[in-house]
Amino acid sequence: MKIDSTNLEGVLHIKPKVFGDARGFFLETYNKERYMDAGFPNVDFVQDNHSRSGKDVLRGLHFQINNPQGKLVQVVTGSVFDVAVDIRVGSPTFGQWYGSVLSEENHHQLWIPPQFAHGFCVLSESADFLYKCTDYYRPDDESGLLWSDPKVAIEWPLKEPLLSAKDQALPCLSDIDTSLLPDY
Repeated sequence: MKIDSTNLEGVLHIKPKVFGDARGFFLETYNKERYMDAGFPNVDFVQDNHSRSGKDVLRGLHFQINNPQGKLVQVVTGSVFDVAVDIRVGSPTFGQWYGSVLSEENHHQLWIPPQFAHGFCVLSESADFLYKCTDYYRPDDESGLLWSDPKVAIEWPLKEPLLSAKDQALPCLSDIDTSLLPDY
C-alpha cells in the first residue's frame, strides 16, 4: 500500500496493494494496523455507507457542523471524480480543493478528515461509492457549500451535473457564517 499526501494537509490519497491474477483480484480495503503503519491517522469508524448514482450525478459538497465526519471513500463499480475542500478557518489552504478519479479499475481511496467538505460526480454510467465514517450522519447537523462556487473554482469534469434540490440551494463558502466552520 502507498499513502500519498495531497496539497491539503490531512487529506490522503491511498493506493492499496492489489493481488490479481486470471481469476480476479483481492485487496484489503481497510486494516487499521497496516494503514496506521503506512501513515494513516488513528481513527475509529462508526458507520459504513453505500451510495449508487447514475452518470453525471453530483453529490455535495457536504459537511456536518457539530459532529463532523472523517470519511475513507472508495468506488467499487464505475468511476467518480472525488473532491475534498478545506473549510478550516485560518488554514493556509482555506477554500482550496483536491480532486482525484476513484474507480473500480484503480482501487484508489481518499481520506477526507472531519474538517473538510466532500463531494463527488459520477463519470461512468453508474457508480457504487463506499465510505467509512468517523461519526454518525445527523441530518439536522448537515451543511454544505455550492459545487460551483467560483472562488473555490473546482475543475469538475462535467458542466451540467444532475443535482438534488438541496445541493442546488447550497451557499458559496464566502456566504457561510465562519462560526459554523471548523477552526484550523
